[in-house]
Amino acid sequence: MDRLLPLGAAALLLASVPAAAQDADPSPAPWAEAISAEQPYPSQFVEVEGVPMHYVEAGSGAPFLFIHGNPTSSYLWRNVMPHVEPLGRVIALDLVGFGQSGRPDIGYTLQEHQRYVDGFIEALALEDVVLVLHDWGSVLGLDYARRHEDNVRAVAFMEPLIPPAFPMASIEAMGPFTETFRGFRDPEQGRVMIVEQNMFIEGFVANATVTRTLSEAELNAYREPFADPADREPILVWPNELPIAGEPARNVEAIEQIGDWLTTSDMPKLLLYARPGAIVPPEAAAWMAETYRNLDVVFVGYGLHYIQEDNPEAIGRNIAHWYRRTFAE
Repeated sequence: MDRLLPLGAAALLLASVPAAAQDADPSPAPWAEAISAEQPYPSQFVEVEGVPMHYVEAGSGAPFLFIHGNPTSSYLWRNVMPHVEPLGRVIALDLVGFGQSGRPDIGYTLQEHQRYVDGFIEALALEDVVLVLHDWGSVLGLDYARRHEDNVRAVAFMEPLIPPAFPMASIEAMGPFTETFRGFRDPEQGRVMIVEQNMFIEGFVANATVTRTLSEAELNAYREPFADPADREPILVWPNELPIAGEPARNVEAIEQIGDWLTTSDMPKLLLYARPGAIVPPEAAAWMAETYRNLDVVFVGYGLHYIQEDNPEAIGRNIAHWYRRTFAE
């Protein structure tokens, strides 16, 4: 299958937008009522394989499980969840090694993360769950749905690491990100860039938004779990788990299986995308709409990869609208 190359334009914009945003007059802020730096939900913990996994939750009834990616946490969903909460029980976890979850002595591969996500769902006895997914969380959640169709009611995802973007034929397909990710995947240079220089937080997350600039309070919430460089090892593993040029082969297989499942499963699916996007620009969203079975596709506004920080209300309200339409009684 031919792969779209969505990362190029987004990479250029990633470098240019934040400076312009900082020069702009920040008031009035039309997003102020929809976006808060505060986490509105209290922390809770559940033990999975002897490791405390942190999560936040509210509401009751049908469970909606929000799964983040690299290098974020349940904090990413703080302004999305309130718009979904009227429908049921909203839950956002921290993957092991991220947020306030424990840091077990594991390799933090996709397969090890999957084991803990499976264990989390079992520990909370979540049944007939709706999965809301981003970045690597999309791979974890969609693979869970593929393997447990009888326990997943529907899936909603944004900026997923799935076809047509991944598996990626070559590192050069990263476009302007090529040298950055080549460095990330180099054993010595990657450690300097991610562990010592904290590039995923100070580079990608700090420049995550198109329509506004993240506040220091928001940036500090993302920085805090990784204040100690020793805690950044899980961030370093994820770019090395991306299936590029056939490696790692186990993840090529895993993501191809997800792609195949998405084309055949009748499970209700929702893709939320932004412009220009990073993994899923509009042309990739159109490809998914034509390729994946029973998929609704919704444009939520302008954004790059961490679109929850630009468009949380549009994301949350569209998930709620889609759910009500799909499961209207």
